Amino acid sequence: MPKVSRVELDLLQGIDQQVDTLIENTRRFAHGLPANNALLWGARGMGKSSLVKAAHARINASPKVKGRLKLVEIHREDIESLPMLMAQIRASDFYFIVFCDDLSFDGNDASYKSLKAVLEGGIEGRPDNVILYATSNRRHLLARDMIENERSTSINPGEAVEEKVSLSDRFGLWLGFHKCSQDEYLAMVRGYCSHFRIKGIDDAQLAREALEWSTTRGSRSGRVAWQFVQELAGRLGVKLAS
Repeated sequence: MPKVSRVELDLLQGIDQQVDTLIENTRRFAHGLPANNALLWGARGMGKSSLVKAAHARINASPKVKGRLKLVEIHREDIESLPMLMAQIRASDFYFIVFCDDLSFDGNDASYKSLKAVLEGGIEGRPDNVILYATSNRRHLLARDMIENERSTSINPGEAVEEKVSLSDRFGLWLGFHKCSQDEYLAMVRGYCSHFRIKGIDDAQLAREALEWSTTRGSRSGRVAWQFVQELAGRLGVKLAS
């Protein structure tokens, strides 16, 4: 697609270690060096998918890469088409990040086997010009009741559960995202306000209103901070130009 909806990398607060790790992994991959498939898992709204898109933009714009790194999004319901996608892009001169956002499996969904086959590489192996990045709220990608059901109905419960849990083990890089502190949340709000030059409110009032907003939402996260900033900008008549 000609334009990717993304957040500037510098606006991602409270996840410095995750940013550094994914940027380095992406840089190695784009330079033709060994790199790992990555699973970004954890709390909602803490910048998992934003980091993937921001990392792609940062590395793709670097002088050595010069636009040769492509970001391809695949929806969870299209997972079974992954082997065909791999076959099509294997011979390309470009590098591809295949990105699946909010990945998880429920019930009797067996499409995870297609994903596992791609992660393992199959007979031909994963193409050298392809890496997989996925985000999920679940560390093991599978619902707990799905795993427990396998345990209760299988002849060998241990092996059945291992089969399910081992899916996430195919991602060599795990990055955990956890709920942010009050200070981190306020840093996100201030960062957005500074970036978009939102004025007309002093810092004490900004903090008070931002905390009240998070209380009404019942959580603190980057997403909640951004939603508050959108409300504030609209109230103050400030356009959030990209």
